Amino acid sequence: MIDWQIATVKAIKPETPEVKSFTLALPDWMKHRAGQHYDVRLTAEDGYQAQRSYSIASEPERAREIDLTIERLADGEVSTYFHDVLAVGDRVELRGPIGGYFVWEAALNAPLLLIAGGSGVVPLMSMLRHRRAARAINPTRLLFSSRTPDDAIYFDELEKLRAANDGLEIFYTFTRERPPEWKGYARRIDNAMLNEVAKPLGKSARVFICGPTALVENAANGLVQIGIKPNQIKTERFGPTGT
Repeated sequence: MIDWQIATVKAIKPETPEVKSFTLALPDWMKHRAGQHYDVRLTAEDGYQAQRSYSIASEPERAREIDLTIERLADGEVSTYFHDVLAVGDRVELRGPIGGYFVWEAALNAPLLLIAGGSGVVPLMSMLRHRRAARAINPTRLLFSSRTPDDAIYFDELEKLRAANDGLEIFYTFTRERPPEWKGYARRIDNAMLNEVAKPLGKSARVFICGPTALVENAANGLVQIGIKPNQIKTERFGPTGT
């Protein structure tokens, strides 16, 4: 049983107009695995509690603190508190790390395919940051679907990771708006796109997919149809994110 602890907010970083990353210092820090999450609990003065789970965005190599990247939803009890109320120096109750299925370790060294929709990129970013910190050079591809370029979480950092030229390739698809003269993907993820992105990694790639339920199911089914074995695919899905 993992105990609840009180973390202190060290930093708050806007990622997009509706997404922020919160750096939390932990008195009882435990090294996590890339892909795990923390539970967050808020307690009102009258005793009412709201609890949500958020993926860890930071790499396991960072000690004594974690990053949680949270999307603000208008009707989200916890996400609106984080975005509208929480400030540096405030304290928040949480417990973790939790989860043992949707995790990746650089020591595995196999080709890696990551597929994200919206804030589903958060646990995959932990994997990419872990990969970089571990100096892994396994062939890795990220396919990231966002509504618009402004909605692409971590865009600047992803571009820096891409520029490191260590075997990571990144593919964006924008489903609503594109940059001027955009020559990349501009539609929802489909089998043709999956085949183009996945094929160079071969049939032995390990796959992690995270995002809205429909995207996850379509991507997983599509990969099986192009020859990826189901036992190589791990998924994490959600409805509305970050509530």
